[in-house]
Amino acid sequence: MEEGSSSPVSPVDSLVTSEEELDRQQKSFARKRRHSKKSSDDSSGSSPGPVKRGKKPSPSSTQSFEELQNQRVLANVRERQRTQSLNEAFASLRKIIPTLPSDKLSKIQTLKLASRYIDFLCQVLQSDEMDSKMSSCNC
Repeated sequence: MEEGSSSPVSPVDSLVTSEEELDRQQKSFARKRRHSKKSSDDSSGSSPGPVKRGKKPSPSSTQSFEELQNQRVLANVRERQRTQSLNEAFASLRKIIPTLPSDKLSKIQTLKLASRYIDFLCQVLQSDEMDSKMSSCNC
């Protein structure tokens, strides 16, 4: 039921990872630790926390950093692919929904309009069914 197909606009082009975003992701990836200075006061009923150990420079820590960095890169790639897939789905939904060609709906506008359009189509189907039943009864 497409009336006019417009050329697809690829929102994927706007997905550029900046250095700031990478820095933010690296900082958010670091685990936050709770520092309890009252370890002797907290012994009533709560389980003791893990024993803190000093950092020891070793070759395995360099390797684990590289592994963590590699995991982050892979996670970023997966997230980019997921976002790209989602954007492509929204683009195809925008093609189906009847709007003015100049309108590029936001994601929330697209979802709301799609919902209203589906409701409208359901009402049209129901009214057509009622009309066909009425015409068959009036023979």
